[in-house]
Amino acid sequence: MCPRAGTSMNGRARLRRVSFGSTSAIVTSIGLVVGFASTDTSRATLIASLLIVGVADNLTDSLSVHLYQESEGLDAHEAFVSTVTNFLARLAITATFVALVATLTGGRLIIVATIWGLAALAILTVSLAHQRHAPVSRELVRHFAIVVAVIALSRAIAAVVTAHIT
Repeated sequence: MCPRAGTSMNGRARLRRVSFGSTSAIVTSIGLVVGFASTDTSRATLIASLLIVGVADNLTDSLSVHLYQESEGLDAHEAFVSTVTNFLARLAITATFVALVATLTGGRLIIVATIWGLAALAILTVSLAHQRHAPVSRELVRHFAIVVAVIALSRAIAAVVTAHIT
């Protein structure tokens, strides 16, 4: 995940530090926005949900990454810096979705949030693909397929819950 002690910090290591948190925040936020925006959920509820997930789930994921890095024998300082960077990257991405929810509504919100999320994921995917010398188009298709699945499942869950609980 991070460079071992004694190695220099390069672009690859910096990208690794933010890739997990950013990807998680992008896909989770798209799922929440699409799921909640397709119901009669209030803007305040959606913002609160994004922030709760953006903090609570983010902290648990960051702790999990930290414990994994320590179990791999990474330097304690490097593991800490990576954990903090992961947390901040995810929080920053979540904040962009909160801003979208605060300013847009309905179908426009779903479209803009999805486009923004796909664009952010594309930037991350292209950067990682170039570093790994992997085919960019293949990586984009694989990653976007996951987003499409999250969108479909989020809409389906929202529809089922709305139909049976309201």
